[in-house]
Formats: sequence, structure tokens, C-alpha cells
Amino acid sequence: MSRKSSQRDAILRVVKNTNSHPGADWIYEQVKKEIPNISLGTIYRNLRYLVDAGEVKEINIPSIPSRFDSSTNDHHHLLCEKCGRIFDLDESVDYPMEDMIFQKTGFKVKVRYLKFIGLCADCQEEQDKT
Repeated sequence: MSRKSSQRDAILRVVKNTNSHPGADWIYEQVKKEIPNISLGTIYRNLRYLVDAGEVKEINIPSIPSRFDSSTNDHHHLLCEKCGRIFDLDESVDYPMEDMIFQKTGFKVKVRYLKFIGLCADCQEEQDKT
């Protein structure tokens, strides 16, 4: 078990106080306002600890840096391919594929990550204007 850390607490507070699914660089800029001498390496180490402890969820999408989510419940994400914002999708996505996979291969799926990529409403509106 790790000892309590004011740096880790500040990082967690920043992640929990936004719904923008921030990256480590943005978190670093926010935490620096409270702890000016904190390093980016400290941010990365503590984010890894928080992910491993189940306090935040890491969102991995190919070709973009990891983003972090304070909502650790089972949910999916929508990624805007134009502005890069990530939105939570709290709707249930019925996915009987796990049963089919098990029946065909014997592989038991424990975790699944589903991401929808497209255009957010703001980017659609902007695109329609041009």
C-alpha cells in the first residue's frame, strides 16, 4: 500500500473536477497552479498509480495520447475526429458478441472497450456552415 500523497490528491482532484477526459499535459498545467514545482514525470507516475488503484480510467485510442476519466463505471466513449473531444456514452450497448466468442473459441471476455468515432454536434454545425 502506498502512503498518502498531496501531489496524488491534487492530480485526482483535477481529474475528478472535469468531464473533458484530459490528457497528462492538461492535468500537469492544472496541478502546476496548485503545486508549481511538480514535474510532468510526477504526473505520469501518479496517473499510473491511480489507474492501477482503480481510481481513474485510462482511455487508450490509437494515434492520440492517453486520456483519463474519473468515471470508472462500465461505459463507452464517443470521440470527435475533428476536435478530439471525448464524451461519455452512458447508454447500455447490448453486446451479445461475448457469448458468440465464447461459443466459437472458448475465450471468456472479461473487459471490453468500445469507442465510437465521428463528429460531435458542434463540429457538425461548423461543418454545415462551410
